[in-house]
This record gives sequence, structure tokens and C-alpha cells, in this order.
Amino acid sequence: MKKILSYTAVLLATGLTFGSCSLEKLPETDYHEFNTTGTEDTETAITTREDLEGQLATMYNYMKGDLQTYWYQLTTMAEARADNAYGGNMGEAKVVAVESNNIDSDNEFAVNMWNYSMYAVDYANQVICNIDTVKANDPTLTEKEYQEWLSEALAWRAYIWVNFMQMFGDIPMLTEIPEAITSENVEEVYPLYFPSRVSKEEVAAQIIDDLENYACKYAPDMDATNKFKISKGFAYGVLAHLYAMREFRNWEKVKSCCEAIESMGYSLCEDYGEMWAYDDNMANNNTSESIFEVNWPNQSSGNWIWMMYHRNAYKPNDSYDWAKWCTPSRNLTAAYDAENDTERKNASIIYDECTWSFHYPKEAYAFMHKCPTNVTPVYVMRLAEIKLLHAEALANLNDPGGAADLVDEIRSRAGIKPLTAQQRGSAELMREAVLHERRLELAFEGYRWFDLMRYGDDYSKLKQICDGVNIPGSESYDSYYQVRKPMDDNHILLPIPTTVLDNNPNLQQNQGY
Repeated sequence: MKKILSYTAVLLATGLTFGSCSLEKLPETDYHEFNTTGTEDTETAITTREDLEGQLATMYNYMKGDLQTYWYQLTTMAEARADNAYGGNMGEAKVVAVESNNIDSDNEFAVNMWNYSMYAVDYANQVICNIDTVKANDPTLTEKEYQEWLSEALAWRAYIWVNFMQMFGDIPMLTEIPEAITSENVEEVYPLYFPSRVSKEEVAAQIIDDLENYACKYAPDMDATNKFKISKGFAYGVLAHLYAMREFRNWEKVKSCCEAIESMGYSLCEDYGEMWAYDDNMANNNTSESIFEVNWPNQSSGNWIWMMYHRNAYKPNDSYDWAKWCTPSRNLTAAYDAENDTERKNASIIYDECTWSFHYPKEAYAFMHKCPTNVTPVYVMRLAEIKLLHAEALANLNDPGGAADLVDEIRSRAGIKPLTAQQRGSAELMREAVLHERRLELAFEGYRWFDLMRYGDDYSKLKQICDGVNIPGSESYDSYYQVRKPMDDNHILLPIPTTVLDNNPNLQQNQGY
């Protein structure tokens, strides 16, 4: 009988934890001394349909619980490492390091992006690795439940892996849960406790197999009343993002994935600001545009993400005595103003009085405005982003007119003028137009850094932002940005955290750190 040991237990056994994590696993699968001594022979605690359903719920609960730190740090890093934001609180060295491209292996951002990713994969694996046992033992698990629950976990794991690779390059790819180490199995099991990194190509092959051959077929259909549920649309979207990465680029695949999503019944919200709107009681959830969101059912059990950016509109004076993160840049504001794009600007940026003046006068300080309440959802994926990814694919497939039609649909919703005839007739100009539109449409949703990474075989767009950011007259100039370490291939990826290297001798640091 095989004992089940989660990656959580691996971290605990090696002494690698991080303080804010309060795990919500089924008690039987959590760490205990028998997981490491191998002196007792017990079965996995996940043997029934009810157990498995509980573990799937735990996977989702993690997304709106401890993973909140992942969401706000991913957004801050993606926006402040690029040109959409200043780091924010100048009194916090870790945030200044993000903006100045000086993240080291002890920086909280690197530590959290690595550890939270590994924990998120573990929650998915608890479903993936136990579902066949449940199917064999419990006849109440229906075939539809088997297919859908497995697909949800596979798609979630794939999403985390895609982000993980973009941040760290090659990553450990855990696809099984290790047994407790004994004298008989130590050679087989030990590497699962201390996994080496595998190539991005190997991870991508696993993702493609998981999604193309399974989750895209069997994940649940879109539920208009519950967007906090992984569906076929999300599975196709993760696959589209994988195929858009420089290393795995296949624009025909991106196009077909996006077309599949667009045929599933999603539609753009009539007003851009609708997605972040709220009334006296609740924020707007489950809009027609949302493909997958993390949402909170009520204010009493809401999120703490708002705290990092501005105020909670329901309790405006709560935690408003320290400088916030991800401060909107003047460069982004200028980009909105150049397009007369007031609707998206007002939904993304708000000015308010405060007691600090790091980047703006304290009488009218700029704040990120896409989390105005403690029940505002995190949009992990929404239709406008998929349409713009579709447009990017068409521009790269020499169909600038088709790309322009999609971009103009987004611009029309924002109330700004359509693209020019010159842009519609040039694939190169359309690629630039799509990148620009993604900046305005998706500001503060965690895309900008990764979009810039994706453009050009030599990361030319990313290097322009980092190397030319303080050159007067350059497109990215903003005198309030931190002076940044010049971008090169060694500093595009994040460093592997020191604590991770100390506890896993099979890992080597990324070059340049």
C-alpha cells in the first residue's frame, strides 16, 4: 500500500516553509512523522469520491486564500519591472529591487513566486494522482465527474507551470506524489523529494499532452453563473499562452485555441469599468467577459489584495497609513492620454490624498485602481485578453486586417478611434498596435512584463524598457523610474531562492546570480 506524501510535506521535512502559509489540506494527507520514517504502512487518505471532492475544493480554496500573495506580487512584478508602474513603497527594499531589476535570491518576490508555485502544483497533484484510486474504489464517482475534475486540476497545474517557466526558466516538474522514504526505495524516491529542474521543452510537452489530449476535451463547459470554476475556455487559454511563448511559438495553434474560446458563449462587457464595479453590498462577479476569476462571496471573508494597492472602498480608512505598491507610472498615464482613453484610464488609475509623496504630491497621489474592494475578483483570464492574443497571432500570420478587426472591437468598447488604414495594411505595424493595445487594456492585470518578453527573438522590447527607461526622449522615458540594471539574458529570469538551493542539492542557480 502506497503512502501519500504531498510536496507540502517535502518542504516541511526539509525545513523549507514560508510564514504566511496556513495550508488547508485534508488532515490525513498533511505531514506527520510516518511520512519520513517509513515505519508504518498506510493507504492514501483520498479513497472516496467525497475525499476527492474535498481535495478539489481545497485546490480552489488555496487560490483565494494564501495564494493572494502570489496574485498581488505577480501583478506588481509584471507591471513594475516594465513601464506601467513604479514599485511603490520606497521604504521597502524588496519592492525597489523589483523596479530596478535588482532582485536577488533572498528577495521575497523570488521566494514567493517559487514556493507558491510549488504549493499550487501540489494541490493540483493531490487530485491528479489520487483520482484513479478513487475511480477504482468508489463506484459513486461518475465518469463525467472523473473527466471534469481531472481536467480542472490538469488545467490549473498547466497554468502555474506556464507562469513558473516564464519567471524561472527550467523548473522542477512534479507529476507524482512521493512515498515515504525507506531503505528499500530510497534510490527511487529520493529524487522526488529533491527534484532537479527539467527543460522547458519537457514541461511544455507534458502541458500539451494534458491539455490538448484531455482537459480541452473534458473540462466543464462554461457556467455563466460561476466563473470561479475552471472550464474548457480556461484550458484552451492556457494552451494558447504556451504556444505564444518564444520557445514554443505556433501562431496557428494560438489562433485555433482563441477561436475555440470565442465560440463558447463569452462576450465583452458593454462597459469596461463594469468588471471592477461595485455597489454598497458587493463587487461585480461572473461577468460575461470573465473566463476564469478568483472571487470572494462576501465582505466578511473577502481578500486582502486591495491593501497592497489603495483602499478598500467599504472601509476606506483601514490600513491606509503606509505607502502602497504598484504605483501607476506617468508613462502609462501619458499613453492613455495620447489616445484620449479616459474610460480605461479611470478604471485603472485613481488619484487620492495620502500622507506620503514618493512619486506624486500627497494631495493627489496615483494608485492602482483595479482592486477597489475586498471582494473585487482577480481576473485570471478574460475574453478581451484572448481576443488580443488572437489578434497577435493573426498579425504574425500576415493577416493584419483580421488582427485590426479584433483590436478595433476592443478599442470601440473603450470609446476610442479605430486603427488607421496604414496599420491595417502592415503586419509589422499591427504587431506593434496589438502590443500597445494590450498595455492599455490589461494594465495592472499582470501581463506587461510577459508581453514584452514575448516580443522579438532578442527580447528587444524588454531591453528597451529596462535599458532605455531613463533616457530623455526615448519612448519609455519617465524620470520617476528607478535607475535599472541593464537587461541581459542573465537577468530576464528570476533567481532561484537561496532557501530552495540550500535545501535541494539537485538545483543550480540561474546564470547571473
